[in-house]
Amino acid sequence: MLSRFHRPALLALMMLAAPLGTAWAQAPAALKVMSFNVRTPADTDPGKRWEDRRDAMVTLIREQKPEVIGTQELVQKQGAYLFEHLPGYALFGKDRRGGHGDEHMGVLYDTARLKVLESGDFWLSDTPDVPGSITWGNLFPRMVTWALFQRQADGQRFYLFNTHLPYRDEDEPRRVLGAKLIVSRLAALPKDIPVVLTGDFNSEPGSDTYKAFTAALGDARTLAGRVDGPRLTFHDFTGKPTVELDWILVRGFSVDRFSTLDQKPGGVLPSDHYPVQAELRFAAPAAATGR
Repeated sequence: MLSRFHRPALLALMMLAAPLGTAWAQAPAALKVMSFNVRTPADTDPGKRWEDRRDAMVTLIREQKPEVIGTQELVQKQGAYLFEHLPGYALFGKDRRGGHGDEHMGVLYDTARLKVLESGDFWLSDTPDVPGSITWGNLFPRMVTWALFQRQADGQRFYLFNTHLPYRDEDEPRRVLGAKLIVSRLAALPKDIPVVLTGDFNSEPGSDTYKAFTAALGDARTLAGRVDGPRLTFHDFTGKPTVELDWILVRGFSVDRFSTLDQKPGGVLPSDHYPVQAELRFAAPAAATGR
């Protein structure tokens, strides 16, 4: 039992330590953002079929626990399965034709950790506010799904933009036009709110598309304090990736870690792309100065 002499001193020490300990306990973790081309369910070969790989995808996401995922090639039945098997995650976004019958740039987010303040879609065309619009010679409509999020733990806000650019080699000029349109939209956002852009860009670092984006944004992989996994991301269900098509680009964040997630839960490849993930930090608030 504490003596009367020691108790006041101990209480004073506890009072001094409590704010510091509370700050340590409540400091938010890094923001985990994933980009995942889930591969549309068009394949019929064993191991490539959606029904063969969907549980591996769910397992990978559960293990990583990202706050938010920008998906590409997601169709309605895939979104419904992920929504059903990932309790606590919500999903939003129109498909590339403005409805829900085609591929979505769907965004999944953890509702316990994030809140959507605003969201929307626009198209990579001369008429970006017209759903399903196609110009520039694209074969299919190309689009962006976006949101302004607020983190529940501390009220920090950030924008997420998610896209999928055209895939043919001859589409590089169209990818550049899409990049310039996205960058122009980002330029109109408040400068004090960080931005993260996820996507399958169908172009590699060093390309004109990459240069158009990185004139305004940083590549999370090159900024990261730690990098895990292979650089290349598209493997066509071989497990041997050949090109780096999937990126995460940022403005206003520092990057703790970047990972290319090449896991095979249950021995199954979840998609023909490896997902990529960045662990991001908001800038520390400026210290108050006094005289």
